[in-house]
Amino acid sequence: MRILVTGADGFIGSHLTEYLVRRGHEVRAFVLYNSFNSWGWLDHSPKEILEALDIFSGDIRDPNGVRKAVAGLEAVLHLAALIAIPYSYHSPDTYVDTNVRGTLNVLQAAREAGLAKVVHTSTSEVYGTARFVPITEDHPLEAQSPYAATKIAADQLALSFYRSFDLPVSVFRPFNTYGPRQSARAVIPTIITQIASGAGRIKLGALEPTRDFSHVADTVRAFEAVLLAPGGVGRVLNGGSGFEISIGDCARLIASVMGGEVEIIEDAQRLRPEKSEVERLWADTGELRRLTGWAPRYAGLEGFRQGLAETVAWFSEPGNLAGYKSGIYNL
Repeated sequence: MRILVTGADGFIGSHLTEYLVRRGHEVRAFVLYNSFNSWGWLDHSPKEILEALDIFSGDIRDPNGVRKAVAGLEAVLHLAALIAIPYSYHSPDTYVDTNVRGTLNVLQAAREAGLAKVVHTSTSEVYGTARFVPITEDHPLEAQSPYAATKIAADQLALSFYRSFDLPVSVFRPFNTYGPRQSARAVIPTIITQIASGAGRIKLGALEPTRDFSHVADTVRAFEAVLLAPGGVGRVLNGGSGFEISIGDCARLIASVMGGEVEIIEDAQRLRPEKSEVERLWADTGELRRLTGWAPRYAGLEGFRQGLAETVAWFSEPGNLAGYKSGIYNL
């Protein structure tokens, strides 16, 4: 297919872009315009990937650029978003502009262009603390941060365009994706980079919450599965590993993979406000499996350990580790 990937310069977006090219799709990569002409993580892509890409520099908040970006294409995978929860506490306006208005721009442009498929990216944060587990797509939505509120709004906008205008939209809701290139604002890179930098005592926030960590390779495979599934139109579909682990146990597992022991220090500035902390996330991925045949390859504890080992190997490369500021709290 001829596909636009928004947020192609980011962590998941760059992996997805490379994966789609290798799968034989024609990809236009929407990257955030900047004066350095940086294409984010795509700057590190293999030469053969870059030669196959059509790079479009723009801003998802600008409807004119978005309309130009979708021209001549068949589908859009919309990943562009602001995602850091702590940053959403003090700059919520930017989240509304990017996550809500940016999504509206994509939907309007897709409708005008008559695209065959739109896959909008959601987040497990829209569920809030699990009321039951594993979490199905019918779980109530509860925004416990401004970030989550804007993603709920964006999800509902996407579904409203399906119901109002028959726009062929699917909402893909990945749980906590991890892997090479992930931002240091996420907990797994925070742990790995501190240990790799020689810290015997690592600083973290709350240790009791649980998460369903999904390897980025599984996440990008799920994106393609949702894209190609005709029965996914008008649906919300969860993606995850089907396995939950506490943040504290995750840190200890990473330390074990890296061959050492660490002391974990609770850092007050890394704690979310009490009512904003999502205490438990664990995905039910049955609908995605039934509809597409997709299944995680990094499933369960052993799959998670394997994924962590691969992630640790990437972050431990001196050239990669040098790009991270492990000694500070990254918003």
